[in-house]
Amino acid sequence: MRPPLRLAGLTKHYGGSAVVDGFDLELEPGRCHGLLGPNGAGKTTTLRLALGLIQADAGTVELLGHPMPARARLGRQKVGVVPQVDSLDPDFTVRENLQTYGRYFGLSGREIEARIPDLLDFAGLAGKADAPILNLSGGMKRRLTLARALVNDPDLIFLDEPTTGLDPQARHLIWQGLRRLIGQGKTLLLTTHFMDEAERLCDVISVMDRGRVIARGSPRELIASHIEPHVVEVFGDGLAEWKACAGDLCHRCETAGETLFCYTDAPDKVVAHLEGRPALRYLHRPANLEDVFLKLTGRDLRD
Repeated sequence: MRPPLRLAGLTKHYGGSAVVDGFDLELEPGRCHGLLGPNGAGKTTTLRLALGLIQADAGTVELLGHPMPARARLGRQKVGVVPQVDSLDPDFTVRENLQTYGRYFGLSGREIEARIPDLLDFAGLAGKADAPILNLSGGMKRRLTLARALVNDPDLIFLDEPTTGLDPQARHLIWQGLRRLIGQGKTLLLTTHFMDEAERLCDVISVMDRGRVIARGSPRELIASHIEPHVVEVFGDGLAEWKACAGDLCHRCETAGETLFCYTDAPDKVVAHLEGRPALRYLHRPANLEDVFLKLTGRDLRD
């Protein structure tokens, strides 16, 4: 089966710097692929190139079998897009926003109207069809933007930080809906800064930094291959003194603010040593995708 999206040697420069630098990607149908990276890593630019919204300096893009941007209109016909910033029409109701967006894909009013109940149910907005956009909360608007992306029953859905601004209950609702879409054979391309979201949803993850892929694999594969299995976070009075002992107790240590992160495959030894120091507090947990992300891309703040 042809990949829903194929990127080969994709390159884009801005101001003399490569924002996307030789990027390769093939999506497998019916799976969720994640793009993770710090701010400025090239994730959103990659999505814009894939959609044919901007022209690449080098490389090729094939979207649902169509070369981009030459056949962008055909390529995007069965694609749904959730942008970072909501672009709902504030003068319309919820229903009118969905109807207007559906018309862009050539859908009839009857076809759109038949889809509206399921779309609103997906977004937890049942009963809000006739509500003005200005009366919705920020979270409701975000969920409506997600529902709007499904109005054309897309085969491939681009999700650019889809749950930003949502409370935990709404995030879980959307995660359940996205898993149902994957179960129906839809293909998802997701960017997110929530590592737990990527672990829950993604079958495969590409970690990007400075326009390049620096690691790729399933969440479990990335954790197993790049990080020690256990982490002990240590903080409190006397940390600077205890830090001198940490190197003999664990494989690797990193300091972030007032916390020392101890990475180890023998956490009991670290915990036993800490038990004798009541002024120090600690948290013992399994390693996760956020640990991998920080190891690969660094802890420095990106603007």
